[in-house]
Amino acid sequence: MKIGLYFGSFNPIHNGHLIIANHILQNTTLDQIWFVVSPQNPFKQSGTLLNEYHRLHLVQQAIEGEAKLKASDIEFSLPRPSYTIDTLTYLEEKYPENSFSVIMGSDSYQNIAKWKSGEVLQKRYPILVYLRPGFSIAEDAAKKATILNAPMLDISSTIIRKMVAAGQSIRYMVPETVNEEILKSGYYK
Repeated sequence: MKIGLYFGSFNPIHNGHLIIANHILQNTTLDQIWFVVSPQNPFKQSGTLLNEYHRLHLVQQAIEGEAKLKASDIEFSLPRPSYTIDTLTYLEEKYPENSFSVIMGSDSYQNIAKWKSGEVLQKRYPILVYLRPGFSIAEDAAKKATILNAPMLDISSTIIRKMVAAGQSIRYMVPETVNEEILKSGYYK
């Protein structure tokens, strides 16, 4: 099976993430996309992160009933911080029958040289890059990846967290089940 790994903090998952995943499924030969919830991104401060199990639960709620989308907690049991190359190595050993691709935004792709074994990652795995406004890809770098023009929403998890903290509605920015869980549990207050 061809699996696209969509790594992220998903703090929280929002409709922009889901639109990108759907677009990639519709426009590639991937069989599934796994939302890999990262407990600790080496490039982000962990202090603003909701507990990883709560974030995983929100992803599960967001994709409930979607056969081609899966929430993954694979990095929860791996050393922290999470490094994509280590996760891929582990997944290849655990699921040798599958092939894996990495999904990322052009903002992340611009920094791939700073990643642990970034060059190895680009050589060993297909990279699917969705373009984000303000983060273009140089022509030579584009040759190492598949560039996708996914529909973009101008929302982010950061904006959503700030809105929740300010008591503003995030309805229509996240799936309704996610909105309800955030309100009920008092996340991001």
